[in-house]
Order: sequence, then C-alpha cells, then structure tokens
Amino acid sequence: MSTLVIDASVAIKWFLPESHSINAIRLLDAGHELAAPDLVFPECGNVLWKKWLRQELESDVIPALLGDLKRMNITIVPTYSLIDEASRIAVTWRRSFYDSVYLALAVACNGRMVTADEKLCNALKNTSIASQVVFIGDMV
Repeated sequence: MSTLVIDASVAIKWFLPESHSINAIRLLDAGHELAAPDLVFPECGNVLWKKWLRQELESDVIPALLGDLKRMNITIVPTYSLIDEASRIAVTWRRSFYDSVYLALAVACNGRMVTADEKLCNALKNTSIASQVVFIGDMV
C-alpha cells in the first residue's frame, strides 16, 4: 500500500470526536504506511492545549494523549530534513510553512498528505502537487 502523510488535523481525530473522525480511524486499519514530520507533536499539543483553555479537557489528558500518539505505528521524520523542499513548496504555492512541511514529506516519500484542511486541498486543486494532498472527508 502507499504511504500516507498524516497532518495534525487528522491525527487529533484519532483521540477527539470531531467531524470525519471515523475516516481518520479507518486509516489506522487500512494497511497504509503512515508517516508524519515531528511537527505533528507540537501541533497536536497545541490543539489539546486550546481545548484545555476552553475547559473541554482536563490538563492531565494532554500528556496522556500525546504519549498515545507517540506510541502509534507512524514513521516520524525530522522536520529539519524537509526544510529545503518545504521552503520551495511554501514559496511556489503560497502555503504556510507548516503545511509545506507535511507536503514536503509527501513529495519525499512519493505518497499523499491526508488533511482535514479543506481550504488547503481547494487551494492546491489545480497545481502540479494536487494529487499529493487529499481531504480526509474523501477517504473511504
């Protein structure tokens, strides 16, 4: 099966019930190799922290969920190894550097980035990297 690069918007759905969480959970059993840049940990941590600020989570849940993420069968790639390609993507397609790091990993492993960011998918729809990004809502 192919490599799927999971961004934080998808990874967080494994732990929190949100729109398209079922699609994200199905990815875990679909036989794909899953990969993510190490950026996924601070981004997921930030989502959990924001939920704590809004009193939607207890503080002790944050390290527990991040620990669960760390133990998942995901190949974690250091962000520093992706910065050249991420820079090119960010400048070429006018995307955030954060998104471009995930996209750079998809390019590097000849895989696809899976995201819950529909605006990102739409912005890349008519580009040469459109086939390397997929909206989680379109995953079956």
